[in-house]
Amino acid sequence: MTVAAILAEKGREVVTTTAAKTIADAVAVLAKRRIGALVVVEAGNRIVGILSERDVVRAIAGSGGEALKEPVASIMTRSVMTCGEGETINDVMTRMTRGRFRHLPVVSSGNLAGVISIGDVVKARIEQVEREAEEMRAYIATA
Repeated sequence: MTVAAILAEKGREVVTTTAAKTIADAVAVLAKRRIGALVVVEAGNRIVGILSERDVVRAIAGSGGEALKEPVASIMTRSVMTCGEGETINDVMTRMTRGRFRHLPVVSSGNLAGVISIGDVVKARIEQVEREAEEMRAYIATA
């Protein structure tokens, strides 16, 4: 199964923000949309960072509530790992586990095409294993 298959099932909508928005603005979007990360973009939907709940927690732990007045740029992760639609779920699961991050923007032809979470990847992997187990049971039953 590939990243494209995950996006076909879950959709390609990506919630984004800009580096100039305040952390408070970003937190409001995270809460309203019930998501764990925002892709930070600039003109032309070029990815410049990613802001996760973890980034926000670390900022508040370090600076208290004053951190919410700062721009997203001050705490976003600037070195963003991405993946392509043709990559397998095993490939992206390995990358996410090793990198210890839970959200991975998907890029196609240089454009932001979606975002997948570790939850999306695990769900797809479980479905794949269940399908393989059912196929094995059917094979054994006909033997």
